[in-house]
Amino acid sequence: MRARLGVTGLVALAWIVLVVAGAALAPLVAPHDPDAQNLLDVYAPPGGEHLLGTDGTGRDILSRLLWGARTSLAGPALVVLLSLVVGLPLALAAAWRGGWADALAGRFLDIVFSLPAILLAVLAVAVFRPGQTPAVLALAVAYLPYVARVARSAALRQRAMPYIAALTVQGHSATAICVRHLLPNIAPVVGAQLPIAFAGALMDLAALSFLGLAVQSPQADWGVLVNDAQAVLQGHSSQVVYAGALIVATVVALTLLGDRLADGTRPRRARRSRIRARRTR
Repeated sequence: MRARLGVTGLVALAWIVLVVAGAALAPLVAPHDPDAQNLLDVYAPPGGEHLLGTDGTGRDILSRLLWGARTSLAGPALVVLLSLVVGLPLALAAAWRGGWADALAGRFLDIVFSLPAILLAVLAVAVFRPGQTPAVLALAVAYLPYVARVARSAALRQRAMPYIAALTVQGHSATAICVRHLLPNIAPVVGAQLPIAFAGALMDLAALSFLGLAVQSPQADWGVLVNDAQAVLQGHSSQVVYAGALIVATVVALTLLGDRLADGTRPRRARRSRIRARRTR
């Protein structure tokens, strides 16, 4: 794994693990209640009882960053999970059936891919109500092609392999071949795409929360924490800087990890294809 990811991939993975651990352990490691206000300790400087200082209502910034990681990561995780649950079966069915079914699925994915994710989310919020649920559902639809197109392309390549024809001749059903053979063989390719999709969803949801369309203040969220213009105007920009830095660092780490994973799957996929071709002769 070290050789496949390289130093850059390992550093990115370590950062992601650290962020996820901080979010998971927020109830245990956060020094204060993230929503507890103390108007006598407004904009306290970093140090002492408040390691990163306090915001305009006296809330501990470190605690809000830790608790905000939970919503900031949960939303993109749901977006990726929903797009994977819908997109993967669609891609496998299209690749296996071919013909008009594959053409129809391809055109549908192209149309959805052409729609801006933020626009879909804003429309969903306008139709329903501001909140994380409409934004997540809209972004899941927008990110469907990011998963399905990659899965469909990989499945089409596998569909043309000799071992698929051999399994079909042996009497294996289409469902069994897709689940037991196609799906495991395209899993590394699809898995390499997921961190990149996660990074995009993280940025989109943070932007929507910044605009007040997803996670609502005073709930702790990185996008909500960035939306503190009053503090910046008063010369207290630490909360905005910390939250913005976390968003940027996490997005960069996820993108680098996805790139390393994608690079690592290419030689292995080619090697596996040659082995399968020899076995079916």
